[in-house]
Amino acid sequence: MPLPAKAFQRWLHGIAPQASTADICRISGVKRTTLAQQLVRGKVAESTVVSISRAFNINPVAALATFDNYSELAGSPALPTAAELVSQIATMDLLKAVISRSAAAGSETDRPPPLTPAPHATSVKNWVDAIDDGELRHRVSSSTGIAPQNYSAQLTANRLTPELALATSRAAGVGLTGGLVATGMITESEAGWPPGARQAALDAMSDGELAALAGERLQALGKTLKRQEQDHEQTKTIWENLG
Repeated sequence: MPLPAKAFQRWLHGIAPQASTADICRISGVKRTTLAQQLVRGKVAESTVVSISRAFNINPVAALATFDNYSELAGSPALPTAAELVSQIATMDLLKAVISRSAAAGSETDRPPPLTPAPHATSVKNWVDAIDDGELRHRVSSSTGIAPQNYSAQLTANRLTPELALATSRAAGVGLTGGLVATGMITESEAGWPPGARQAALDAMSDGELAALAGERLQALGKTLKRQEQDHEQTKTIWENLG
């Protein structure tokens, strides 16, 4: 849910009382036209607050927590579960880990390849799948009013509004920052995740667990690619028929 413009202006005056709008935009990288349009509409995007807070060396989570809509973020964040951490490891990194373990069997000298920073191409859906007990989507739909098909469409597109990300975390009973990391709103360190947490979760997986998860991810990737190829062929056919 976008933030009220008046509350945003009070927050902005509190962190940079002497800075002009031009200064704020120049330092944060937010376009002046974008900020002006948001203020006129009376609704400021969460991403704007995140960008400005980073420019002034303020933790974005702490900055968002000052607004009523995100007051739940105040305080020490709950640590992510192992399943959440693994969900934020890209499919290619999982495959690299499988190969690395196979190649380094019986050897303790090779270090695992570094992980790609979160988020990744399917990070949002993977995160929801990791915390879903089978009824999570229904609970989110009931608590927020979003239609199940619209919620699923956002997951398929690998996106989730900050409001829905928090609602999903709340409905699953996990830390509130996990969804914000999965969507790319904040980084792992900004969310309070321990350094190397994803790698540690990956290292804790058995070879069988790793191979099974990599297989599931590959299968899902194959379905996505096949669907894209079919869509491409349909579009091509349409254009050919149009001449």
